[in-house]
Amino acid sequence: MKKLAALTLTSLLVSALTISPAFAFTDLEEGQSEAVLALKDRGVVSGIDNEHYVPRGKISYAQSVQMIVNGLKLNMDTIRFIKEPLASDTYTNIPNDAWYANAFIIAHYNGLEIPKDVNPNAAITREQFGDLLVRAMETKGNFPLIKMYIMIKDEDQININYQGALQRLLLYKITQLDKDGNFNPKTELTRGEAAGWVYQAIRFVEAHAQNEAPAANVTVNVEKVNEEVNKVTLSKEMPHPGYGLTITGIEFQGNGQAVVHYTVQQPNPDMMYPQVITEAKAETFVSSKYQVIAEPAIAK
Repeated sequence: MKKLAALTLTSLLVSALTISPAFAFTDLEEGQSEAVLALKDRGVVSGIDNEHYVPRGKISYAQSVQMIVNGLKLNMDTIRFIKEPLASDTYTNIPNDAWYANAFIIAHYNGLEIPKDVNPNAAITREQFGDLLVRAMETKGNFPLIKMYIMIKDEDQININYQGALQRLLLYKITQLDKDGNFNPKTELTRGEAAGWVYQAIRFVEAHAQNEAPAANVTVNVEKVNEEVNKVTLSKEMPHPGYGLTITGIEFQGNGQAVVHYTVQQPNPDMMYPQVITEAKAETFVSSKYQVIAEPAIAK
């Protein structure tokens, strides 16, 4: 049943992202649909209208900051302010009532280095966007990196302040160099490229978050089946439907306890899941002679 449910969810996601005309833009180029439609489904991007995303159009600095903040779910939830922060406290050209003002405030307090005199309406370059995206990703954790240096033919054109971040951008495989080995740092980024980079960043962060599974404590519910057998249900709220629970064994102890061992099932790294709190469950049956407790299985 669990496999069937997973297959059904997968089928629905694939259908929604790649097939359904109701969610499609007519101007997406080859290889862009998955990223753009996945971000649209999450409310991160929108089209110029219902049929056009304009993937070759330039993306502004304001649109970029908004996309990165929303895509990677940056926030200020752990910060307490004496007074409400305003965009004008930090930036000279960001009106406090601008639609993007809050995104710039969040970006600032998450350590994204944005010039104080930034022009929000200016087109953003590949190196500027890449630097912001990497810094946003790295607020989500410390990610392992292969110790290697990627040769970039046009590295001499890269702002020295961005070089480290762009190396990591390439090592994280968010994007790659062109066929000639260039990054083209000063080239203005397009809407299609921005969506592709943010999509890959989200997938990378979520895949690595699997190595930091939710706290393993579960709720144990014991339900009488008959005089001899109880049904034991383990349950736990998870960040999204990709997580699950699996019972790996039961240890019957001499003190009258039955220890139900379980593991947290990790999400599929090749899928993007709706960020909806979901209750994962696993069931087994235990003799009514035993008091049931649950413990995480020890990794071997």
